[in-house]
Amino acid sequence: MIGSPIVIDARIRSAVKIKGAEAQNLAAGKSRFYVEADVLALIRGPGGMSARIGYVVDVALDSRGKPPKLKKQRVLLFARPVPARADQVQLSGVDGQRFWSPELDALVRTITRDVVAADAPPAITGVGNAFHVPGSLPGEGETQVFLRTANNAPISLQVLRRPGEQPRWAVALGDIVDESAGPPAPNTLLWYRLACGLPGSLPTGAVESDDPANAQIAAEDYAIVLKALGPCQ
Repeated sequence: MIGSPIVIDARIRSAVKIKGAEAQNLAAGKSRFYVEADVLALIRGPGGMSARIGYVVDVALDSRGKPPKLKKQRVLLFARPVPARADQVQLSGVDGQRFWSPELDALVRTITRDVVAADAPPAITGVGNAFHVPGSLPGEGETQVFLRTANNAPISLQVLRRPGEQPRWAVALGDIVDESAGPPAPNTLLWYRLACGLPGSLPTGAVESDDPANAQIAAEDYAIVLKALGPCQ
């Protein structure tokens, strides 16, 4: 969704099954259609879009080997323009057509708005450096992980350990760590940037520590963050 220059709320007017040579390279368990749909709202994209658009979509077959009924369905489309054709779009991926629901609509509009905001969190490109500082009490300490971003804007992770408590983590956008900050809300743009941009483990070379025990805790704290974020969706 984030990489799609066009996001459309539409209702399908007609769907014609594509056969023969034009259905080559079709994945097993799917059927290909040429769809015409009426644009209900242009959520994201350039002006000049036609009120009715056409596109090709591959849809999954049900347990009986039949495609879903597409006509009159309300859908959200994630697409890119077709040069010199205001009435045609190309879906951005295999999930470029999604059946509409109030929950999905609200999520899409929120993230679309967040993506174009001046203070939108940037894409994560890697881990810069990380370190763990033990506290004065056994089991106490703090891990900080500084991230690399596409526009070099500072983002860092902080994991606090207190004796007898579960580790608590937060994300900071900026150079100053806000002690009251916490994890990002699920399904927000910041959550997506972290869940889908962070590497699967803390790179060994990123840890700044001569103490193997502190380096191990930093890696464990990083894993806590990944587990809390959940898989990239």
